[in-house]
Amino acid sequence: MMNGQTMSLEQIRIAGMEALACELGIVGMVRFLQQFETGHGDYSKDRHKWLDDQDMDTVVKRIREKREANKKAK
Repeated sequence: MMNGQTMSLEQIRIAGMEALACELGIVGMVRFLQQFETGHGDYSKDRHKWLDDQDMDTVVKRIREKREANKKAK
C-alpha cells in the first residue's frame, strides 16, 4: 500500500478509483461519483432570468400544466 502523503494527486486519484471499483463495482462507483458532479454556471443569476418576469400564479399554472402532461404521458 502506498502512503497518501508521498503520492502524487494523480496516484491518489487512480488508487481511489480502483478502491471504489473494487468495493462497489463499476456501476456503484459511477453512481457514487455522480453525487459529486459540480455542474457549471451561476444558478442564482440564471434563476433571476427565468423567474423575475413571472408572478406566482404563472409559476403555479405552469407546474400544474406540467404535472397534467406527465400524467397523460404515462
